[in-house]
Amino acid sequence: MTEVTYYTQDGLDKLKEELQYLKTTGRQLISRAIAEARDKGDLSENAEYDAAKEAQGLHEAKIAKMEATLSTARLIDESKLDTSKVLALSIVKIKNVKNGATMSYQLVAESEADLKTGKISVKSPIAKGLLGKSVGDTTEIEVPAGKMEFEILEISR
Repeated sequence: MTEVTYYTQDGLDKLKEELQYLKTTGRQLISRAIAEARDKGDLSENAEYDAAKEAQGLHEAKIAKMEATLSTARLIDESKLDTSKVLALSIVKIKNVKNGATMSYQLVAESEADLKTGKISVKSPIAKGLLGKSVGDTTEIEVPAGKMEFEILEISR
């Protein structure tokens, strides 16, 4: 059974845009590289041709994976989400109980995750530990560095 992934409108648009690029421009670039390598002579000893064909296989595999992801993608209507609990697409402000540091994260689909912009995957250890919790709850989360305790300060969309 395939797993449904939830996206924001922006994330879903980016995924569709990248897939369109791969299917058009990306395929054209690879076919040109194959044609150029083919023009260089004997294919049995042509490393450029082999590399171009391998790149084509990887490119087509990436397209197939993105199409599979899109087929199970669901758009979340953020206006209808409950803000009393941490859910996918929630923006959560948390405080590290040990050192008092605060941080904010938005819980997004794995392909939308980008720590630089404060977006973490719902499959990450921190997100899994926060899901279903409410403001004021504290939760102990197992992270690669050990166990950390966080208090949920705020939940928004």
